Amino acid sequence: MGTPRSWLYRLYDRRIKQEIGPGEQVPRHVGVITDGNRRWAKEFGTTTEHGHRMGADKIIEFLQWCEEIGVEVVTLYVLSKENLARPASEVAALTSIISEMVDRIADRDVVSIQLVGDLRVIPEPLRSQLAAAQQRSAAGDQTAKTMTVNIAVGYGGRQEIVDAVRSWLEEQRAAGAGLKDVIGALSEDVISEHLYTKGQPDPDLIIRTSGEQRLSGFMMWQSAYSEFYFCEVYWPDFRRTDFLRAVRSYGRRNRRYGR
Repeated sequence: MGTPRSWLYRLYDRRIKQEIGPGEQVPRHVGVITDGNRRWAKEFGTTTEHGHRMGADKIIEFLQWCEEIGVEVVTLYVLSKENLARPASEVAALTSIISEMVDRIADRDVVSIQLVGDLRVIPEPLRSQLAAAQQRSAAGDQTAKTMTVNIAVGYGGRQEIVDAVRSWLEEQRAAGAGLKDVIGALSEDVISEHLYTKGQPDPDLIIRTSGEQRLSGFMMWQSAYSEFYFCEVYWPDFRRTDFLRAVRSYGRRNRRYGR
């Protein structure tokens, strides 16, 4: 039956969802910085590992919410390059949790997984497990895939731009292009075509939880004209209501793209 409070939240959710119209008011691409798992665990007197597990469960819920309103692309910032410098015991637990979570995502028929990040820095066996999940999600009926989920692991925004330029230069070297021609051909479009997210729309909306108001290197190139939504709650406490508020806020903004 639920508590009176839960009923109130459901009614409020329904009201917010009614205010979110179709078309341009729903972001095609949502990025999310899932911040606050460790602080949530500390406040509740539980282990860091438990905090990360609760955060992984929340990601599964979050993807369902995105699917409900028709979001086409979701990018999840789950493991930065800097995260890998944490204590070995925490990294081991975190990589195990991420592997299990990505397996759960890959099991959904409507989802296609794409790994974004410097996979060279990802420890084994996580790297192989993630690659297998990505391959599994690419199987089956592709017409049933309604959402692409980017898993940002070993990710750094500056490194992404460096890797994009390096990839372009390698292509030009292989083609025998001269330095003058390479310099003349380099453009914003060229870099965009060599990013981890090549072929995808840039994020319309980026959400960060835990009260921090910075991107921490997340999608630095792609977020030039993204709308940002900062939420005070820690990621494990992020509710469907919070998500719908973020989408409603996005829909009310006038996106001018610098014009």
